[in-house]
Amino acid sequence: MKVLVIGSGAREHALCHSLSLDPDVTALHCAPGNAGIAEVAELHAVDALDGRAVAELATGLRADLVVVGPEAPLVAGVADAVRAVGIPVFGPSREAAQLEGSKAFAKDVMAAAGVPTARSYVCTTAEEAAEALDAFGAPYVVKDDGLAAGKGVVVTSDLDAAERHAAGCDRVVVEEFLDGPEVSLFAITDGETVVPLQPAQDFKRALDGDEGPNTGGMGAYSPLPWAEPKLVDEVLEKVLRPTVDELRRRGTPFSGLLYAGLAITSRGVRVIEFNARFGDPETQVVLARLRTPLAGVLLAAANGTLADLPPLRWREDAAVTVVVASHNYPGTPRTGDPITGLDEVAAQDGPHAYVLHAGTKRDGDAVVSAGGRVLSVTATGKDLTEARERAYRAVGRIRLDGSQHRTDIAAKAAQEAGV
Repeated sequence: MKVLVIGSGAREHALCHSLSLDPDVTALHCAPGNAGIAEVAELHAVDALDGRAVAELATGLRADLVVVGPEAPLVAGVADAVRAVGIPVFGPSREAAQLEGSKAFAKDVMAAAGVPTARSYVCTTAEEAAEALDAFGAPYVVKDDGLAAGKGVVVTSDLDAAERHAAGCDRVVVEEFLDGPEVSLFAITDGETVVPLQPAQDFKRALDGDEGPNTGGMGAYSPLPWAEPKLVDEVLEKVLRPTVDELRRRGTPFSGLLYAGLAITSRGVRVIEFNARFGDPETQVVLARLRTPLAGVLLAAANGTLADLPPLRWREDAAVTVVVASHNYPGTPRTGDPITGLDEVAAQDGPHAYVLHAGTKRDGDAVVSAGGRVLSVTATGKDLTEARERAYRAVGRIRLDGSQHRTDIAAKAAQEAGV
């Protein structure tokens, strides 16, 4: 099977890493890719947002499957362009991807499907936003209605900060604050059948102790030893299936990866947000635990044959991912700094720990930073404690001037699991 992956982040590197280990994958391509993906896939300099160019590349490669990784190409309709030339594609249509592209649209779908979520107001003026903020009170939750690369949400007790964020957006969703721990649950669907993956938890705040600004994610872990055993089944029945059924009823069936960001509140499970693709950094830990070869599952979703597959198989190991970010992230990051120590991780920590690239590029023989979240280290172990130790040992080998990372990824869960 020839597979083409679209994207250039750590999520796409994680997908390519898993696909490269699949014996059914005979050729692996990525556009545009990054310095790390180049080690396992052939790269192509194609604009990921250009549907026609992606479709032409897939046709020229005679790809058997195209996997569209990031949200922006999905919302731009890249998956539609590939489907139009008759090539199976893993990723929803432009219309279905509005589940992530517009938070107001997602709220409308959830209301129609009876999916539990936070109460909210959609606001287009400063006056409307002020009224909504006053109605809910602190902590204030203000979400840019459109795509914002994981940084469009502000959760704060500072009313001025909430109003400033709302003023900077064309349209915002103001909603009630949801208490309780957050969980990420992915599901693969062909528009009819819904197959949940294993839950994970990520860390959105930049600094230890969940301090600092929101980011695209600074780390993740799986499994969740504190979660109720029935959690996945409950989310499947109350959230995932009703959402997929509602989108199909509307004539915009959702085929691809449906991501549910959840809060386990005192009143039960509530949806914080939906994404239309694998989430970073949760993808890294979930795929690290997946034993079933990935390509066949993605192709079945693209072809509408998920119901024919046997149940997914999972490793008992735990997995932890730690993100290494550049100086000043999530503000304007410093780029162009050389990254060293990557070979040391491969030589001394593999296969239990490995590096997945995000914001990197080649500069001659060197690998340099080229974005905010530069790379992540994913490690596995018999439990979270061992996986954490391996991940942070590998992070310690990587040298990037001015870099930052959280030191508490999965620490609380590992401690509680060991009690």
